[in-house]
Amino acid sequence: MLLKVCGATSRDDIALLADAGVDLIGLWHGVPGGPADLSPRRFAALARRCRTVAVPADRAAPEPVLVTFLRDPAAIGGAARAAGVQWLQLHGYQPPGVVAAIKRRWPETTVVKVLHVAGDVCVERPLLASYQRAGTDLFLFDAIGEGGQVGSTGLSLDPDVVIDLAEATRLPFLVAGGLSAANRSRYEKVAAHPRFAGADVDTAARDLTGAFCAQSVGSIRQHWSAAPDMEEVG
Repeated sequence: MLLKVCGATSRDDIALLADAGVDLIGLWHGVPGGPADLSPRRFAALARRCRTVAVPADRAAPEPVLVTFLRDPAAIGGAARAAGVQWLQLHGYQPPGVVAAIKRRWPETTVVKVLHVAGDVCVERPLLASYQRAGTDLFLFDAIGEGGQVGSTGLSLDPDVVIDLAEATRLPFLVAGGLSAANRSRYEKVAAHPRFAGADVDTAARDLTGAFCAQSVGSIRQHWSAAPDMEEVG
């Protein structure tokens, strides 16, 4: 089970998350107005920090993930390559053609396409087959906030909606949207799904000041690691 935490903005964030056993660290770049948006230089520096942060000998360093709303494949791939990042999270309404262009030019990348869910409706549902043909490696299911906000909404998805969407696809999937240690039992069916890849959190990994909290992250890791392991992807 992969644990991804999104929105790191400092070297200390990455050290804390790595020590807590996080597998993937989401670094925002190309998210206009986003509170965790990073300049190209800062993005590259923190990606390097992910790869070089000290971790126990029996654990791999966390993988940096480019989380972006960018729509230009050259800009997305260029930013990732400049930072040595292999994982791309398309967290916007990029069409399947963007995925296809990235995979043609950089086939070694792992592309995570976010599927945005409002209530029980997935906005991208008519395009699922197209995203799969384009070369998407994983889907990430996330809730849309009030007013159409996407990303870090803290809103939870209905587990039955997640299962329904998972059955409409054939790829491994991550789940976001208000996940925490406290609500792990609500997602028992989701965690038991054979293509469940892991959990993506932001809000629940922080304390009341908005800073990442090692205790919160560790508790999420402990509770969600009870989910069945998946075969390695990417």
